[in-house]
Amino acid sequence: MLKRATRTIKTAGLLLAAYFVLNIVLRIALPHSLELDEAEQSFFSQYLLAGYGPQPPFYNWMQYAIVSLTGMSIGALIVPKNILLFLSYLFYGLAGRRALKDEALAAVGMLALITLPQVSYMAQQDLTHTTALLFASSLFLYGLFRTLDRPDMASYLLLGLATGIGLISKYNFALMPVVALIAILPDAEWRRRALDWRILVAVAVALVIALPHAIWLRDNLAFASSDTLVKMAAGNEPAGIVRIGKGLLAFLVAIIAFAALPVVIFAATFRRDFVRALSAGNRWTGMMERMMLASLAGIALIVLLTGSTTVRERWLDPFLLVLPIYFLAKMQAAGLDFSAGLRRFRPVLPVLMACVLIALGFRVVGAGLIGTYSRPNVPMAGFSREMTRQAQPALVIASDTYIGGNMRLQFPDVPVVIPDFPAPGIPAYAEARGPVLIVWRGKKTATAADALMPERFSAALTAADIALQEIGSLSLPYYFGRQGDNFALGYAWVQPETK
Repeated sequence: MLKRATRTIKTAGLLLAAYFVLNIVLRIALPHSLELDEAEQSFFSQYLLAGYGPQPPFYNWMQYAIVSLTGMSIGALIVPKNILLFLSYLFYGLAGRRALKDEALAAVGMLALITLPQVSYMAQQDLTHTTALLFASSLFLYGLFRTLDRPDMASYLLLGLATGIGLISKYNFALMPVVALIAILPDAEWRRRALDWRILVAVAVALVIALPHAIWLRDNLAFASSDTLVKMAAGNEPAGIVRIGKGLLAFLVAIIAFAALPVVIFAATFRRDFVRALSAGNRWTGMMERMMLASLAGIALIVLLTGSTTVRERWLDPFLLVLPIYFLAKMQAAGLDFSAGLRRFRPVLPVLMACVLIALGFRVVGAGLIGTYSRPNVPMAGFSREMTRQAQPALVIASDTYIGGNMRLQFPDVPVVIPDFPAPGIPAYAEARGPVLIVWRGKKTATAADALMPERFSAALTAADIALQEIGSLSLPYYFGRQGDNFALGYAWVQPETK
């Protein structure tokens, strides 16, 4: 029986490995114009900093290390992300094995992560920092469940490692250790795990990992929180009961959007067993329930205190990630024979994997049919060829990280900067030792004759007493687009005087 269960886990792992290889092949086969987060990683991979902006730096540090070793390429962006996602599933399965005490069920739980759209589809579509959060959350669940099941020094070290990585992956992860502590306190045996002296080792490991960014965050808190506050902002909605109501409604909708698909799939495949199991439980399901309820209560409190009317489903990732394991643990606790449900459930998982791959491909190659273009449809390679027919740049200055990251991929050996980054006030125009290419988002109808450079670029050139050599605008058709559907970039060439 044990050999069969182990074989089941290995089979599940091989299926996942094949799935992520297919994701890599698909992304490399599609146009190499970058998604928003991919472009950000491409741009920031030039720099090793304690902080980069509104997002914590774990993924940036990982990407910097990889690009430093391999050079910039689409593979350097895509392969590490898929490895991180594969590890997320793997550690999730290991966590399930501790809670379920059944290798075969743990394998099902590992694959069942595909039922969460935020994990299966959205993470593959673009999200990078959220991918790091998923990895950290799965590792944390494994470390926590292992510590509760069979505590040893390795368990506490793992818990500390996961906590440290989580804290520098996404700021909302900070709630995870708190709700985990709340969840285990009612259980006398598990409470001793929190009072064990080895928990200090876990805390020390977490602090060592998070300390460099924490020092940066202390001096840059307003900058780091600005993006999240803008996303959560209530706009013109006046303070009061109406805004509170809208915020709580958005929170409820986010919960439903996150959990709806796995609930529907589990209910459709396990049928009456799933409904009967909802009233069953054991110490593991009780602990997971307390974790989820405490985390959701914490988010609701944040919504109330900030007056937010926006709650995104991916903000719930670390807190509701445990749902598939929880559902399986509930059915296991009910003592029912749900083998028939498992036979119906297993074939659904590869079908969902195929659906994700098809959806990821069709959103790009079918963009012309649906009239909605994604960022890989933008002809960045064509823009690069057209802009550099006469010369190669010694420096590229871009209007934002999206343009900058794409230019970095097209010109991997050329430094790319944006205004005031990597450091404010550096006269990048004047310091360049060769032609400088300036690139910004343009208007689709603009021509070279009426191309208009953004004021922040023209003012900097004037201040540096540098004259334009060439200015223009390009409007090129989208990849797989309909006739007449174009994307445009403005560009200019300058040649600083050599000193």
